[in-house]
Amino acid sequence: MAKLTLTAFTTLDGVVQAPGGPDEDRDGGFEHGGWLVPYADEDTGRFMGEVFRAATGFVLGRRTYQIFAAYWPRVTDGNDPIASGLNTLPKYVASRTLEKAGWAGSTVLAGDAPQEVAALKERLEGELQIHGSGTLARSLMAHGLIDEYRLLVHPVLLGTGKRLFAGGAVPTALELTGSRTTGAGVAIHTYRAAGRPGYGAFESEE
Repeated sequence: MAKLTLTAFTTLDGVVQAPGGPDEDRDGGFEHGGWLVPYADEDTGRFMGEVFRAATGFVLGRRTYQIFAAYWPRVTDGNDPIASGLNTLPKYVASRTLEKAGWAGSTVLAGDAPQEVAALKERLEGELQIHGSGTLARSLMAHGLIDEYRLLVHPVLLGTGKRLFAGGAVPTALELTGSRTTGAGVAIHTYRAAGRPGYGAFESEE
């Protein structure tokens, strides 16, 4: 059975919309696209290289897939772990509107995304990775399908935009399995899903 991981760039207030550029996603009149760029450094690049070297396949939403497909096939450096992974490994695109996925190794999952991804996890081995794809990630979270979260928390507040953990997220306990900080101040935390949260109360002193 495959492990499903999510790697997400997020602001301190949880925004994941358009990290890479002004025109990446302007939904809702979002004007802060490209907020990640000032914090990109070698430490982040090194971490992302480690992530992509662990992949055996990718599960992507339509918007992220199209952004990746417009750029990464043109990167032909065989020593680039991101380009090598994305250009050679299987890619599964969850979309009911995308009729054809022309990027080599791509398959469109046109049915119910949680059901399709659950079937992939049962059928495959290794590590399936989600990158970006916030809408897809939220739908898979709601069904308890994500096994591990890699969150790159950037030291910036935006106050508006699409958030990874929106209202209605399923209560989930997480186990911290790794943590590091980049030279630019990005806090990278890796969490493993650990079932339902526990609850309690502090006893009041008489």
